[in-house]
Amino acid sequence: MQLRVPVRGPAALKVLAAAGAAAAPVQLVWGGPSEPPRAPLRPPWAPALELDSGTVLFSPNAICQFFFLTRGDEPTDLSNQWLEWEATELQPAATAALYARLVLGRTALEAAQGLGKLLTHIEQSLARRGAAFLAGDTPSVADVVVWGTLFPILQDENSLPSELQALRTWFQSMTLLEACRDAADSVLMPKALLEFKSYLQKQPPPCLAMQRATSNEPEEEEGSERALTEEEIAAAADAWARGAAALPKPWQPQKPVLPVEGMRNVLITSALPYVNNVPHLGNIIGCVLSADTFARYCRLRNWNTLYVCGTDEYGTATETKAVEEGLTPQEICNKYHTIHADIYRWFDISFDCFGRTTTPSQTTIAQDIFQRLLARGFLLQDTVEQLRCEGCQRFLADRFVEGTCPFCSYEEARGDQCDKCGKLINAVELKNPQCKLCRGVPTVKPTQHLFLDLPKVSLIPGGVQRGWGTPGTTAHPCVLPQPSWRSGWRPGWSSPGPQATGRPMLATSPAPGSGMGSNRAASLATSSGAHRCPSMASVTRWLQPGPSVAVPVPGALLGGPHAQPVTLSPQVFYVWFDAPIGYLSITANYTDQWERWWKNPQQVELYNFMAKDNVPFHSVIFPCSLLGADDNYTLVNHLIATEYLNYEDGKFSKSRGVGVFGDMAKDTGIPADIWRFYLLYLRPEGQDSAFSWSDLMLKNNSELLNNLGNFINRAGMFVCKFFGGTVPNMVLTPDDKRLLARVTLELRQYHQLLEKVRIREALRCILSISRHGNQYIQVNEPWKRIKGDEKDRQHAGTVTGVAVNMASLLAVMLQPYMPSVSLAIQGQLCIPPDSFVLSHDFTCTLPPGHRVGTVSPLFQKLENDRVEALRRRFGGGQPEDLAVEPQAKQTPSASQPPPAPETLMAPIDSQRLQELTQEVARQGNHVRQLKANKAEKAQIDMEVAKLLELKKQLALAEGKSPEVSVPKGKQKK
Repeated sequence: MQLRVPVRGPAALKVLAAAGAAAAPVQLVWGGPSEPPRAPLRPPWAPALELDSGTVLFSPNAICQFFFLTRGDEPTDLSNQWLEWEATELQPAATAALYARLVLGRTALEAAQGLGKLLTHIEQSLARRGAAFLAGDTPSVADVVVWGTLFPILQDENSLPSELQALRTWFQSMTLLEACRDAADSVLMPKALLEFKSYLQKQPPPCLAMQRATSNEPEEEEGSERALTEEEIAAAADAWARGAAALPKPWQPQKPVLPVEGMRNVLITSALPYVNNVPHLGNIIGCVLSADTFARYCRLRNWNTLYVCGTDEYGTATETKAVEEGLTPQEICNKYHTIHADIYRWFDISFDCFGRTTTPSQTTIAQDIFQRLLARGFLLQDTVEQLRCEGCQRFLADRFVEGTCPFCSYEEARGDQCDKCGKLINAVELKNPQCKLCRGVPTVKPTQHLFLDLPKVSLIPGGVQRGWGTPGTTAHPCVLPQPSWRSGWRPGWSSPGPQATGRPMLATSPAPGSGMGSNRAASLATSSGAHRCPSMASVTRWLQPGPSVAVPVPGALLGGPHAQPVTLSPQVFYVWFDAPIGYLSITANYTDQWERWWKNPQQVELYNFMAKDNVPFHSVIFPCSLLGADDNYTLVNHLIATEYLNYEDGKFSKSRGVGVFGDMAKDTGIPADIWRFYLLYLRPEGQDSAFSWSDLMLKNNSELLNNLGNFINRAGMFVCKFFGGTVPNMVLTPDDKRLLARVTLELRQYHQLLEKVRIREALRCILSISRHGNQYIQVNEPWKRIKGDEKDRQHAGTVTGVAVNMASLLAVMLQPYMPSVSLAIQGQLCIPPDSFVLSHDFTCTLPPGHRVGTVSPLFQKLENDRVEALRRRFGGGQPEDLAVEPQAKQTPSASQPPPAPETLMAPIDSQRLQELTQEVARQGNHVRQLKANKAEKAQIDMEVAKLLELKKQLALAEGKSPEVSVPKGKQKK
């Protein structure tokens, strides 16, 4: 294999170091200074590795990992997490730091200051684990990659702060490695650095001012915020003054939703859930909820958006479940399709169409793609070994086989994957295999199957430009190495990663300052499994065709000069060839003009959402099938995948009663929007995360109740209490204008993150704005100023008016995350429908004179006793009497304003009833004492509100209506 390295730029540093460390047998070729990049859209400083098979890898991280893989070093979860972190967080910041050093002339120590939190992250990880290197006791690909990114900036451990001792030791150890020293001597020559400096000077300076480093941990409060410029403050004040008239009018698409010339047409798919089970919280956040959040955001941006999903009803999973429950496959499909639809409806998932794959359209479209692939010579026949049960007289699908895992010795591993270690398995590799139908011992037999010839598809002339040439997208041919598993596709791709905003099947690397990096889903074909990605993908399976089992394969004739007929009956399409075609058929059942979405790559931008185990199929098999069909299909632009969400310290298990499943969530009495918020708050974007009852209580009580809800309620209540329900006049001071600019920065950061589908991080922007609002109110104390002179009263009005407009903005920003809460805020503040659209500027949407409605709390506290009861209930093996009944809903009259979202209610025992009675008495005495002492009215009002809330809880505990009279304040004359 040949490694081509441009003479300019340090991007090749990590690649050369990895080649040396792994002792990779490469031929090194130095590119000339004026030599164009090996691919049209690659940065000129990017290296390229050409394999003996002709495949070319362009991503530096992918090349590094390939070298270590050839040495036999299997990637670990920890090393993959470091590679993801380096690509998405360290690399963009390092590019800016390198620009500062080479172009702006900063010292190494000054440049390193911009990496402060990132360097601290490395320091804390090394110190916490007590290991010499990032992923273990010996240098790994993660160490080489991270070192290669840092060394051009630092070059010496003395450039690191002295308190980062573990990092300094690690950096020195890496620098002293012979492979790293040789690479540095070869790449960081003065002449090369001058050429790279010249290149950087011609590029736009990297701008990280509005980018917040993301991590897998909850974000900490910044000790200090960056200073605002006078231009930013003036621009924010000007945008505010333009008011709601400056907002675009909300787009109301036609029904059915179809692409519109001249608009941004966004097609969103969520991985089709199997119809053989009930989705748990991890399934919900991994696919449908993440996609729903993005779809709602797209609609608020006035992008013409279609969101489709449905149940995947074909395949052996359906047949297995039917055998288990003693039903027909069709009955199983009908039963679980209804269950899924009900769950997603309760979670307020805004599908434009939620369909199913057992339709004539699915058969028609799947067979058409198959026939087109066949006619163009992209299918080939081969003999594979498969387990056959003589007792059942059939070849066994993977899910009909159980045995001992060859990797971890788990005795109940399936024929496709081990539930204990999570590794994908070839069924013939199982030890002590058993047929799940008759418990007989199957034998290995040869059988004929059809395969998609992936390398041949990848050589389609102009295929990449035709399918993936989206402007602004870094695109390169798919990487499909030679090794294959003849028993069908068994991708061993490890940790496919969170998401990619570029094309799948592509090796990518970042442009300076772009921050895009080689996102793991995008570079997966090279970075996670280049040696494992197959050259052939199975298209057929042995299964009894019939209603709700599988799509039968039509009679076939292999193309070529010596075409041969192929006997396929009773073969059917393999589920991973057939299932993604469900996106097309579901759309076809939604509208007979479905081809305007799916055969329109020039106008349609396609987003696929899924969990990480689906990445290989969506990034290789499905796009190659569409590309090979040669029918102008819309190929995926953005592949968005999550890691796994676990439950507490284990995994979800319906059979063991561990974890919350979709049909159980509503029985907890916790509103759907609270579930949505918490799942999106801990969305596993960079690594696996875990649901925790304690953390749910903490986030509900701190972020929602005390932060977001507190601010919105106070802002609305001040309008009602001090200004008769009418937004007062506002005269902005310099401090007020600075707040407008600060909110605008957060709003734009929110947009930047959501445009990259960084859903979890964008949620932090909402919470940050509400924190700014709470601080603003607390500092300015409008409840005191309203009692002062004319100037103080005017300022109280300004603070109240700005605060309630911030609440209005939050209602819109919150809509993708918590639609019911958003609707409640809209109703309470009487926000005009035309203002429910997102722009990049914070404008005054509730002008002076605007009347608000009845303001009430949005959230309720989750008590520890209640949470502990829920933890026990869903901890496995618990009796049903631990169930918590939801609060009965009340239907408001037509004259009432839209209600706040449903609140939380738990059964309360006699002891709790007594405690509430005592608390009401104590709080009542406290209020009377404050009044007797003539305390500040604002303080009295606050304590009265607490008393009313306690009385409400007491009324609920006693089974009474929680209606509490609100004391009337003095009316203004």
